[in-house]
Amino acid sequence: MKSLRITTLDWYIIRKFLGTYFFAIALILAISIVFDIAEKIDDFMAKDAPLRAIVFDYYLNFIPYFANLFSSLFIFITVIFFTSKMAARTEIIAILSSGVSFRRLLYPYFLSAFFLFLLSVFLSNVVIPPANRTRIDFIHKYVTRPNYKDQYDMHKQVRPGLFVYMESYNPVSRLGYQFALEQFDGERLLSKLRTNYIEWDSVKEKWHTGNYYIRHYTDSGERIEQGFGLDTTFYLLPADLAHTDLDIESMNYHELNDYIAEQELQGSSYVSSAYIEKYNRVAQPFMAFILTLIGVSVSSRKERGGMGKHLGFGMGLSFSYILFMRFTTMFAIGSTLSPFVAVWLPNVVFAGVAVVLYRLAPK
Repeated sequence: MKSLRITTLDWYIIRKFLGTYFFAIALILAISIVFDIAEKIDDFMAKDAPLRAIVFDYYLNFIPYFANLFSSLFIFITVIFFTSKMAARTEIIAILSSGVSFRRLLYPYFLSAFFLFLLSVFLSNVVIPPANRTRIDFIHKYVTRPNYKDQYDMHKQVRPGLFVYMESYNPVSRLGYQFALEQFDGERLLSKLRTNYIEWDSVKEKWHTGNYYIRHYTDSGERIEQGFGLDTTFYLLPADLAHTDLDIESMNYHELNDYIAEQELQGSSYVSSAYIEKYNRVAQPFMAFILTLIGVSVSSRKERGGMGKHLGFGMGLSFSYILFMRFTTMFAIGSTLSPFVAVWLPNVVFAGVAVVLYRLAPK
């Protein structure tokens, strides 16, 4: 247990790690904000966005989102940067010569990575979802209109045995056209409602149909019911029919699980994206450990090429890591690969790469 006590050397490495990391993140965020302002300033001015909303609703919530997005990459750059400097000043050689094993040298690195892992998981599941909700609302109001999905040929199971179909739906006017509602008991059709349109009544908080036509199927035969208008809920709300690609980013852990259950019930093709978002909130922060091990293993050797060589090799590995992750994600979205496998497979593969590099590193 004595070897796990934090020593002066450990604190030295931890301060180097965290200090360099937070400085690098602050620097990239400042640059990103400047470029984002330059890109969106015309939209802000054209739509008279209030300065308070720009600062507090958009950029204050922009910071945690992009900081977490760049986190893994900058952990890697940080480790290579300050470890290469230590190696160039022969500090690594001195530490190993004093009797500290290479494995023990990794201890403060992994303590720092563990802290950043917990921070990233906390941001991903607690801080960023409500921040994203405010940021996305601002974008939809002052920058670009929401890009709704599932507006045509919508076929959903809203309750077990209860299926809804719409030829088209307009999320702005809240109008659905060529609506049908089918109720089944197992494989047996009990009733089918058809109407030319449905419209959401915000006062009654119910759907209002046009002329409707219902067929009821019973053991004794068929009964037909029709009328000129019907007020009901159909177990649907306008929010259930107006999803965008950004919605899942604004859901906390419990909301995301509820959304996944709803999409699975409806047989939606977008459930894979929700699963990817859920698994990514742990898998992406976990990259901190893998990239830390790769970074130390690559940059702890003192070489003639110095930091530039380490950074070049390390950046190549990190970008191949990110590319591999995007590649497997696309397979999951296309339902070719399980979302869990797609998200965790790059971590497993590059964990193997990290172990190989660790064994080749100087001891």
